Amino acid sequence: MASDIWSVADLLRGDYKRHEYGQVILPFTLLRRLDAVMAPTRDAVRRRDAALDVQNRQRLLEITAKLPFYNTSAQDFTTIGADAANVAKNLRDYINGFSPNIRQILARFDLDNEITRLAGAKLLYRVVGRFAEMRDLDKLTNHDMGYVFEHLIRKFAEDSNETAGEHFTPREVIKLMVNLLIAPDADTVAGVGQVINILDPACGTGGMLTAAEEHIRSINPKAEVYLFGQEVNAESWAVCQADMLMRSQRGRIHFGNSFSDDGHQGKKFDYMLANPPFGVEWKKVKDDVEAEAELGFGGRFGAGLPRINDGSFLFLQHMISKMEPVEGKGARLAIVFNGSPLFTGAAESGESRIRRWILDNDLLEGIVALPDQLFYNTGISTYFWILSNRKAAPLRNKVILLDARDQWEKIRKSLGDKRKQISDAQIGHITELYVDALTVAADTGHPDHGKVKIFRTRDFGYHRITVERPLKLRFEITEDTLAALGNAKALARWDGREALVAALRGSLGSVWWTKQEAASALRAAVVAAGAAMPSTAALEKGLWAAVSVADPDGEVQQAKDGTPLPDPDLRDYENVPLDEDIAAYFAREVIPHVPDAWIDHDKTKVGYEIPFTRHFYVYTPPRPLAEIDAELRDLEAQIQKLLGEVTG
Repeated sequence: MASDIWSVADLLRGDYKRHEYGQVILPFTLLRRLDAVMAPTRDAVRRRDAALDVQNRQRLLEITAKLPFYNTSAQDFTTIGADAANVAKNLRDYINGFSPNIRQILARFDLDNEITRLAGAKLLYRVVGRFAEMRDLDKLTNHDMGYVFEHLIRKFAEDSNETAGEHFTPREVIKLMVNLLIAPDADTVAGVGQVINILDPACGTGGMLTAAEEHIRSINPKAEVYLFGQEVNAESWAVCQADMLMRSQRGRIHFGNSFSDDGHQGKKFDYMLANPPFGVEWKKVKDDVEAEAELGFGGRFGAGLPRINDGSFLFLQHMISKMEPVEGKGARLAIVFNGSPLFTGAAESGESRIRRWILDNDLLEGIVALPDQLFYNTGISTYFWILSNRKAAPLRNKVILLDARDQWEKIRKSLGDKRKQISDAQIGHITELYVDALTVAADTGHPDHGKVKIFRTRDFGYHRITVERPLKLRFEITEDTLAALGNAKALARWDGREALVAALRGSLGSVWWTKQEAASALRAAVVAAGAAMPSTAALEKGLWAAVSVADPDGEVQQAKDGTPLPDPDLRDYENVPLDEDIAAYFAREVIPHVPDAWIDHDKTKVGYEIPFTRHFYVYTPPRPLAEIDAELRDLEAQIQKLLGEVTG
């Protein structure tokens, strides 16, 4: 069906650029889908509309249509496509005949302008005719129609070179995400009288929300599920909103930017899930975000702000702020990230502060590493972060790390950057490992023991200490020294600079190993030449910067109080685990290698990072040299043979 719809692009080629095809194909696909769904009750709605003599008739017409929308126009795709002379007029009449909720959706496509453009290119009649010929659009389930829309949007995103992860998530990834989110709560979800609110703040076409609802209903068909979402892309929002209407789904999808326009302010949710765009910058909404951050924890971004070019942690904080309080039912959420949020940001940076806040509040339940090449427009490695404010007692102050990077199978045909998928069996296996993580991690005999690790929340914290080493200098007069003196900014406005350089030229080749010796010799040379020594601290600093050279055998430089001065070029940093004694670590790891080093305690910072790959690293020894040599000789022989065939 998606391929049949995509073939409309053949009509547009030449008059439209490739990245503009979606402006026509998406709204017409939606119109044709609505047209097909309304067909059984179309005549009844028209008769009912003609018979009604009341102003507020919307609810009565919805009942007649047996749908949460209707169309009172005398037109449909068959009649519109049968009248070439009036196709634009009839199409506009048809669109105006829709109920207000559908007209609001169609407005996001700016469809009226596209009708004018198509008519001007003499394409409108042919496009309407092609869509009118399409059959079975009413027979597709909403789930399958979601596939159709997502396939089309993926094609348009590829042609527009849009940001990786911009639009939607493969269904098997959603299924795994929903499983991990809800599996620990299966018994609760199956209970009587369940009313469940779900949020996706970057919902795209709504695939995650509908998958979550379907999973919950598979556990408890009587559960009342309300779906809430927010989407900033107009076309994706329109498709999602239309899908929600056709499903008669309870809830609300808000159009707008989740950072600057919180569409669900004050509302709390039982479950949340999202696949926000990777590395999306938030420069456009910087003022709104910073204003919200100034509210502290009275707003959504109290833990801190990440770098301007990656809003991942803004999405996560936004979701955390909407968790149902633990005093009520509590909440769980899952979000897809790339590797950056695990470790980007030095100690006490925005990202590190956010990680610290999440871990200190015991919100992070687990992280699952996924295979690469799972997504349609990026091949990078991705991770599920799963958070809960009501973790099971055995998991409190602990975090699950699960390595599922080997759980994939190759797909028959690549779809963009997607070359791998996770099978249903693998989804079940990963879910089981996650639910039984504590048991698997404790059982060294379990076949997947090495894939699951349990850490304390404090294990990801560290003290970043600054290791200083003494500044050791020798002092000399060389051509380079004199050139440095001549160009020193500190001496640029001093009238005696040229005389000083000339006076020191007679000392070329001189080397002193203490500052005192150098000062005496330099002063004597300058006085003998009738020049003047620098008289202010700034000028003296410029002189010594030019004549001093770092030397491990040089004199240790000291401050006025006799303490050694640090050498900035030898400054280093060490990350000491949070619960380890800094002095003991320093004595064990640093002093044996650099005995004269010390810690500048005033610069010690606390940081948090989650070095996932380091914890699952397995050393692979290089191949034996003899094996590599043999392979190279074999390749050389093959090359010589091929060259022989070419040259005859």
